[in-house]
Amino acid sequence: MKHEHLEHKFYETQIFLQEQIAPLANNIDRDPEVLRTALRGMGDRSLLALKVPSELGGTSLKEVDYHRWQIMLARVSGALTFLQTQHQSAVAMLAKSDNKSLQQKFLPYVATGDALLGVGFSHLRRRGVPIMKATETTEGYLLTGIVPWITGYDFFAHFILGATLPDGRELYGMLPLQNKLQESGGKIALSKPMELMAMAATNTVSAKINQWFLPRDRLIAIKPAGAIHVSSRKNVLNHGFFALGCAYAGLDILFAAGETKQLNFLQESWQFLTARVKKCEEQAIASKLDNNLPYEQQLKLRAKAINLAARCSIAAVIASGGVANDLNSNAGRVYREALLFSVSGQTTDVMEASLKRLLS
Repeated sequence: MKHEHLEHKFYETQIFLQEQIAPLANNIDRDPEVLRTALRGMGDRSLLALKVPSELGGTSLKEVDYHRWQIMLARVSGALTFLQTQHQSAVAMLAKSDNKSLQQKFLPYVATGDALLGVGFSHLRRRGVPIMKATETTEGYLLTGIVPWITGYDFFAHFILGATLPDGRELYGMLPLQNKLQESGGKIALSKPMELMAMAATNTVSAKINQWFLPRDRLIAIKPAGAIHVSSRKNVLNHGFFALGCAYAGLDILFAAGETKQLNFLQESWQFLTARVKKCEEQAIASKLDNNLPYEQQLKLRAKAINLAARCSIAAVIASGGVANDLNSNAGRVYREALLFSVSGQTTDVMEASLKRLLS
């Protein structure tokens, strides 16, 4: 995407976020119908296939620009950010698949939201006995097990499931995100949407899958054993951009409190934290331009972003006073968003690094 067009796209998105999303952010956090309208607004602006190549119907956004966009969106609404990220991840994976017929079926419609996809494969990061297994048959695969987390029930018609083959390889395939029974007896049973502290409107469910037949024409990919761990290391910093957006959201509330209350220490706190968030953002963006940055340094940046989200959100709560405990408080919402962005895409390394950051 050419620079001038990209900057115009960013400007248009900022106007949309500030005028139509920010005033409703608290309702978007709790009400699925309000969130649905916000997601539809993104689709109306063809913002739902940013990483998909243009020849496949997407925006072809470069990785660094995509992360800038993540920060911008997370600064306004964590729930909308979290929901649309599931879709963006799914369509990016589909765009890299060798399954051309499945691409032709879905990709022309994903940017506008006419086709919406979710993901359910974070459980592949778990060590030990797989909780979702795949067995090959002559015509496809049989899937049995549990999927602990699938976000987007009643938003997404399908999701990409991850399962483990007997030899340890990882299977990814397209399944309907609904309660369903096959003629062969295969079954998908979804839980009710979970009662979550943060972003409950995203309708996160779990699934029990029993002998579900996945035909080969619904296969996205088969990857080597441990591929998800390799990907987690390669992309360890990615979730940190959501945390940075959340940190900026906290800073916006802190700044507004300083303007209203005219207390010097509030303004000084904003200046102190803003300098640190901006520095972390600069370092994170620079790391994406440097393909040789060691994993350990990227991990530290991820932990730093998480730490800043927590610090800025609690600063927003403190500056807001008792009103932060109101369910309609922006400060309370951002505080809860910091909770979720602290554990999203968490690996053991990220957990350890985050705790070390707290103790340092």
